Amino acid sequence: MTSPVTIRYFNTYSGVKLPFRLTAELGAAEIANRNTYFRGEFDAAGTLLGFEKRVYDEVELAHRYHYSEDGSLLRAEISDADGEVTVVETA
Repeated sequence: MTSPVTIRYFNTYSGVKLPFRLTAELGAAEIANRNTYFRGEFDAAGTLLGFEKRVYDEVELAHRYHYSEDGSLLRAEISDADGEVTVVETA
């Protein structure tokens, strides 16, 4: 059984280290008039599981994060607009 996922929207992100931190949260109604925004997926504990950067409602960039039991990042799967996937192992 999988845990419920919460979708939240953001204007941008901060940091250069994985996982990125999504910042400047937007309400669902606010994205209707935006060309670019980030759609984040969070678990029940508020941990970022992944996000999509959406431009004109197309996915331009996506990150999926996998964590160890202690909460540290194990790996990131990064997809670009062409569907090319780069895997970054951190452990």
